[in-house]
Amino acid sequence: MGDKTVTVSVRGMLLAAVVLLALLRAYLVGNAGGAGTPAQAAAPAATDTHRRTLTMAGTGEATTVPDQLAFDLEVGLMRPDLETALSDASGVMDRVLASLEDLGVAKGDVQTTGLSMYPVYDYHQYSPPTIRGYRVSQRASVLVEELKQGGRAVSTAVDAGGNAVRVSNIRLRVGDPDAAMKKARDAAVAEARTKAEQYAAAAGQDLGKVVTLREVSAPRPTAVHGYAVQRGALDTVAGKALPIRTGKDTMKVTVRVVWELG
Repeated sequence: MGDKTVTVSVRGMLLAAVVLLALLRAYLVGNAGGAGTPAQAAAPAATDTHRRTLTMAGTGEATTVPDQLAFDLEVGLMRPDLETALSDASGVMDRVLASLEDLGVAKGDVQTTGLSMYPVYDYHQYSPPTIRGYRVSQRASVLVEELKQGGRAVSTAVDAGGNAVRVSNIRLRVGDPDAAMKKARDAAVAEARTKAEQYAAAAGQDLGKVVTLREVSAPRPTAVHGYAVQRGALDTVAGKALPIRTGKDTMKVTVRVVWELG
């Protein structure tokens, strides 16, 4: 009787333990599944980050009047031997540059741009070619910072160098193009803002801060006019200033600006 009672008690304890484990597992699984629901419910809703903007373009202009003149200068001659050709060409160039310096052209405004020398041959029908001499050319660019002296500088160079001198690529320049570009940029931004404010007001909106500003086009010429003068034309003005007409030029700048709408 005692052994039977002990056996029943052990079986009861084992059954109770199995039931308890089953209940504990069910409890843990339930809590794990339930924890996901509140977390999902607490996730913040996505917000709309798209900004309302207004894009407008503006164009500004600035009128420029050339105040400088530049030209290319070449001294070219031929002599029987190379040493004489080099010496004579250098002498002519020195004489021309000295005359320009006397006129007020600074040494720093004259830049050597090239030197070439080559033999000149005579060709014969039944015999090898023979050397006639050597041709030497020296080239320089000249800037006259005061336009009123520009025509006189060209004529002076021709007078000083004679037939050995060639003047070409005469061009008018604006000494300070940055000043004109600043005016054009200011005008372009002002025009864009004026139009943007008008459109924003018509739509019942307030114009906010600038998001982006981009320069769409901005030509930046260093020489606003250019022309070449043939040797014969220079001969006609020897001893007097070459007539120069400046005219005007317009610099344009276009910008595109994006504003926030308040």
